[in-house]
Amino acid sequence: MVAIFVLIVHFVPLYGQTHVMVYIGVCSLVGSLSVMGVKALGIALKLTFSGMNQFIYPQTWVFILVVATCILTQMNYLNMALDTFNTAVVSPIYYVMFTSLTIVASIIMFKDWDRQNPTQIVTEMCGFVTILSGTFLLHRTKDMVDGTGSARLPKHTDEDGYDVEGIPLRCPESLRAS
Repeated sequence: MVAIFVLIVHFVPLYGQTHVMVYIGVCSLVGSLSVMGVKALGIALKLTFSGMNQFIYPQTWVFILVVATCILTQMNYLNMALDTFNTAVVSPIYYVMFTSLTIVASIIMFKDWDRQNPTQIVTEMCGFVTILSGTFLLHRTKDMVDGTGSARLPKHTDEDGYDVEGIPLRCPESLRAS
């Protein structure tokens, strides 16, 4: 909560328009808290449906308020990031930060790894590294395709040896007869 407050009060006004990590940092931190709130709310709903009404406790209503506030804040800063920066940059960074911070929040708040054996923890970490690697590779190869195109090979050549894709569809202005 302190990190979110510092980011919003100090860093957003100074660096929000120039550094994508500021908006994404706020969004990801708040998003990880919203996941934890939804998890607690889900437990309360599960207990309520099993016959033990949890809506008589103020904690349940606090979780509802926390989830609603977190979702609104998260969407606000995600929209700010998308309005300011390219979606191709925002999406992978947000995905990785949100996932990372949600795992960390889950470890801290619910002590998820206390109930898992080392094999389950290593498997979870391998899956997370796979996701990170795939996101990085998708983002990296997108940059390669969007470059100058000099590395692109022609698809077809006609019998004269000219690239079919290299033949312009319209005649250049300098070659047109007046």
